[in-house]
Amino acid sequence: MIKVFGRRNSSSVQLVMWAINELGLEHERLDYGHGHASTRTDHYLKMNPMGRVPVIVDGEVCIFESAAILRYLGAMYGSDAFWPADPARRAPLDTWAEWGKGTFTEAVLAVFVYDVRLSPDTRDPQILRDASAKLIPLAEMLDQRIGKGPWLDGNLFSFADIACGHILHRYYSLDWQRPELANLSKYYERLQKRPAYRDHAMVSYEELRGSY
Repeated sequence: MIKVFGRRNSSSVQLVMWAINELGLEHERLDYGHGHASTRTDHYLKMNPMGRVPVIVDGEVCIFESAAILRYLGAMYGSDAFWPADPARRAPLDTWAEWGKGTFTEAVLAVFVYDVRLSPDTRDPQILRDASAKLIPLAEMLDQRIGKGPWLDGNLFSFADIACGHILHRYYSLDWQRPELANLSKYYERLQKRPAYRDHAMVSYEELRGSY
């Protein structure tokens, strides 16, 4: 059984939990970080010296960093549709997976920090303007890449959709001026029809309000 260490309202944990449930893997999640069990203990730091979530333990394998965990799960348990065996077919998807988990997610989280993490009396509107200016071109890039989809690999749902799509619940639920992007909006609608997405990516973040 896979053990997942990390709180449910972490976007990185949500990525991992969505993947595990898409793949139908037996697992147990343990609450760690921000109000739950400490990630600064000797035991936890042996698993992840960064002291962050998530970590997974799968038998003798221990991995931290959610993007690395996603790749491991895909390679170990995924079908050829989810994790293409051909490197030439997988590499373009991996490029967008890396972009989605890194560049795009970081831009969304900048808006998230302003709208959720900062208390109202510490918010400088210029922070939101700057964050929005960085995020909008990236959202436009993803909108163009998806096109009519339905998925990043055409008709096949893959690990790349998890890397790019896990953060879209926050993208669409945060209070900011989003551009009208038809492809991205329809993509998000398709994601919401997936039970594993609804259960593990569309998680309330209300407990995190004003936590900075």
